[in-house]
Amino acid sequence: MTVAKHQVPGDVAGTPPDFVVVDGVVKHFPVRVGAWRKGSVRSIDGVSFAIRRGEVMGLVGESGCGKSTLARVLLRLLRPDSGSVTIAGRDLASLHGEELRRFRTSMQLIFQNPFAALDPRMRIGTSLAAPLAQHGIGTHRERFRRVTDMLHEVGLDDSFVERLPRQCSGGELQRIVIARALLLEPRFLVCDEPTSALDASLRAQVVNLLVDLKRRFDLTLLLISHDLRVVRHVSDRVAVMYLGRIVEIGERDAVFNEPLHPYTRVLIAASLLEENGLAAGDDVRGWTRPPVAASTRGVRLPGPGARPRSRRSRERRAATMRPASSRGCGQRGIERGADPSPSRFETPRANP
Repeated sequence: MTVAKHQVPGDVAGTPPDFVVVDGVVKHFPVRVGAWRKGSVRSIDGVSFAIRRGEVMGLVGESGCGKSTLARVLLRLLRPDSGSVTIAGRDLASLHGEELRRFRTSMQLIFQNPFAALDPRMRIGTSLAAPLAQHGIGTHRERFRRVTDMLHEVGLDDSFVERLPRQCSGGELQRIVIARALLLEPRFLVCDEPTSALDASLRAQVVNLLVDLKRRFDLTLLLISHDLRVVRHVSDRVAVMYLGRIVEIGERDAVFNEPLHPYTRVLIAASLLEENGLAAGDDVRGWTRPPVAASTRGVRLPGPGARPRSRRSRERRAATMRPASSRGCGQRGIERGADPSPSRFETPRANP
């Protein structure tokens, strides 16, 4: 599959080295169709990309396209069926036992739901100190000091150490989850929808907190989000995921101002229909919507989370997603030199 690429990082002089390299990762889940037939859900279907050291990579796409599954594969919470994931020059598939356990301190995950990420019967201080105790870091007194210091870093005071999760608001819980992820001093942080459960004002606070922490701790971030305004405000580069594949990747401004793939245009047009969203400054509020409405007219897409059950079904569903000249060549992205005008894409015939 050819991915629509705005810019190849290796072609730019002076760019930082790749810190995370994902090469041809595939992850399918077996399912039973009816009484006898067995099938599979292609959650990740040949994903390849790289994240540079100190970079924030935004990953966007509809629900069910495989974003959260990809996050768990990157952190070795799930084993890929094929392909490889390399972080800081270490192939995760080659790590086992104690070696893998030690390496986990360098990569952490901020979970999507902060309410489910914390034990409701465990006090916040105990929950935050648990990763330190698990890895044998410091004495009890030293762990308590590190917990309080990290709470101060995310804008919370010492009183939260004795609180239960039910005594905290949604924004405070999200800050606590971020603090727990940073306690082990990771170099690679995966943020899986960190603002999805928050209202607009709290969303802006958490986003600004992530930007500040990334700068202070020199983190490499993968930001997964449905909110394209959050992604545009935070990310350096953006990857668009559709049906388990990366269909477009490039620098932030290039993807948002000149989207090449039809699905990217549909995604941007749909996300910008909401007028009341993140107010993160003039950089976001003053952005002029690109003329994408005309380019998305007549484009039909599968519903959220839909998965074609066969290659033929996949090609039928993707018929309006690729240039007319590429019929018979499989599902493809759009090359940079191609003409992405609406006339290059076939539109479905109207029913008589």
